[in-house]
Amino acid sequence: MRSASRLRTVAAALLAVAAVAAPVRGAGMPSPERVAAALAVVYPALVNLTVVNEHFADGRALRGPGAGSGVIVSADGHVLTNYHVAGDATRITATLTSGEILDAEVVAHDPSTDLSVLRLRLEARDPEAPPLRPARFSERPLEVGDPVLAMGNPLTLSSSVTLGIVSNSERVFTDFLGNRLEDLDLGSGGPTGLFTRWIQHDALILPGNSGGPLVDLDGGIVGINELGGGGIGFAIPTSIAREVLAQALELGRIRRAWLGLSIGPVSRLGREDGALINSVVPGSPAEQAGVEPGDILLAVGETPVAVRFFPEVPALYLALSRLEIDAAVELAVERSGERLVLRATPGEMEEAVGRRGELRRLGITAQEVTGPMALGLQIPPRSGLLVTSLRAGFPAVGARPPVEHGDLITAVGERPVATLDELRAALEAATGDELLLALRRDEARLLSVVRLREPSSARWGGELPKAWLGVRTQVVTPELARAMGQPDLRGFRVTEVYPWTAAARGGLRIGDVIVAVAGEPVEASRAQDVENLRVAVERRSIGEQVAIEVARAGETVNLDIELEASPRTADEARTARQAELEFGVRDLTFLDRIDRHLDREQGGVIVTEVTAGGWAQMGGLESGDLIVAIDDTRLADVATFEETMRKVVDAQPEIVPVFVRRGWRTTYVFLEPEWAGLEPAAGVTP
Repeated sequence: MRSASRLRTVAAALLAVAAVAAPVRGAGMPSPERVAAALAVVYPALVNLTVVNEHFADGRALRGPGAGSGVIVSADGHVLTNYHVAGDATRITATLTSGEILDAEVVAHDPSTDLSVLRLRLEARDPEAPPLRPARFSERPLEVGDPVLAMGNPLTLSSSVTLGIVSNSERVFTDFLGNRLEDLDLGSGGPTGLFTRWIQHDALILPGNSGGPLVDLDGGIVGINELGGGGIGFAIPTSIAREVLAQALELGRIRRAWLGLSIGPVSRLGREDGALINSVVPGSPAEQAGVEPGDILLAVGETPVAVRFFPEVPALYLALSRLEIDAAVELAVERSGERLVLRATPGEMEEAVGRRGELRRLGITAQEVTGPMALGLQIPPRSGLLVTSLRAGFPAVGARPPVEHGDLITAVGERPVATLDELRAALEAATGDELLLALRRDEARLLSVVRLREPSSARWGGELPKAWLGVRTQVVTPELARAMGQPDLRGFRVTEVYPWTAAARGGLRIGDVIVAVAGEPVEASRAQDVENLRVAVERRSIGEQVAIEVARAGETVNLDIELEASPRTADEARTARQAELEFGVRDLTFLDRIDRHLDREQGGVIVTEVTAGGWAQMGGLESGDLIVAIDDTRLADVATFEETMRKVVDAQPEIVPVFVRRGWRTTYVFLEPEWAGLEPAAGVTP
């Protein structure tokens, strides 16, 4: 474990249970002889891992030492440990309990379970060295109250053992309100715990114990310790560890089936069978099969599904991950009281986060974009590299416009890039003192001139005027014009054309350079000319048909475009406050639909504020949520929200299901107010 801070410790969960998890000692604990016998079986397989970690910040790669534990599980020298111990390691050294030191290499990482499989480099051993003595997995079911030994290297104090009992053999973490499962985030591999019901125990766990074995009194491994604190520890059960090990040895990597849906328990819906589909990933096998949020999953193939409570959720995820990839499976779902049988073909699950690296020539660190990352960023997968940090004084910071944290580098010159290797190759192939980078920044498509000498920090951009042309632009500076191969070109290059606008209908395109408005040239060659296009448009009237002259692919094109009124802002949107449940909402605006990647027809209202301690907050509603439906009633706008809430207040149900969109995800929030004595509903603020 690299440091205590790397745990990001699910502190609330640990503190909540620490008071009732004090170590138990007394007549029920095993004799010293029994402990010694179990220890003798596993002790030779314990390894102390020291690693050199690599992480990326401030535009560069940074390295530092780390330590953890592991356990030998094969005669060929395979070692199980935690991913958060070995996942960022560029060098791994294993010290055996005999004092022998061996290098180790990675066989496979599995961030989603926080496990890694290593192999000791036995070829470097002394031929006279004794054979390894691997530990074995326990075959006995684990029960609450069973004594267990936690073995490892706490605080780098090698080959230590602590004694405790099993407090819970199927622990899951939920948010404080009990609305959703909480993933652990222990390192750079993304969240872990989707498939895991942890073994909770009270054997002392400290930083450095991570990856060490949890052992029963027969000397069998029952888990791999993951984290601890406040007198409580958690371990990954061997049912998961064995599966990861088997795939690593057979395939050299971990493969899992993926349908692309998230699930929740059904107890709050008053059901005893099925599982609630909370969200469906766009473009996923589940969506292609016709699965919809709100469906109740009844069966997978011939196997019925029953997920009443959160501890049953990981087991279903694990069962779905074991489906045969690319082999169709029937999913029985219930929708509006009707049973449907859908046919889905699972794909292969991608890693949550992409590979990171340093691009020293530019002075940046960047990350490859996986499918799950693309969903979170709301961009196409594998469409570029994400800029994760920049180094002061290096070319990317001084580019025109400057490269920024969060930009997506899509091309170097005319050469598309989507991987670190492709970007490095493109940079190596570039000649001269200037590079042209194609960037995606939100929905804008920018071209940035990177001067490999004499960096600058100039910026430019555009603002929306009262009379409005539905585009974003950048000034065509002399540097940019030269990089585009048109040194005499001046004007405003279109970086984004808003959909559903007169500009889009009139034929403006990304890459067009606006050179004149209504026959009057728009002067633009310096960063400070950024306001000139806004001023030229603002002189005209809303609704006026205006000639827009653009340079396109070396030709002059004239377009007639109607100037529109500037779209309504969030401050101008119609609002309402729901007094009984204590939250406010507003209508969607044009820019909401653009920024949130919504369809033009998407209905709903945006939560503007949630009162601390109110029923909405207690149910898990969050500011910024897009409420799509309440109690199965789809919302179009604030007016339908008010009408729906009036019916809810009149009916006063025990539970109000609220279907929300949060980023790209959808989920259900369950509000459970006590209606007696609540104040009357508030009105609408225009």
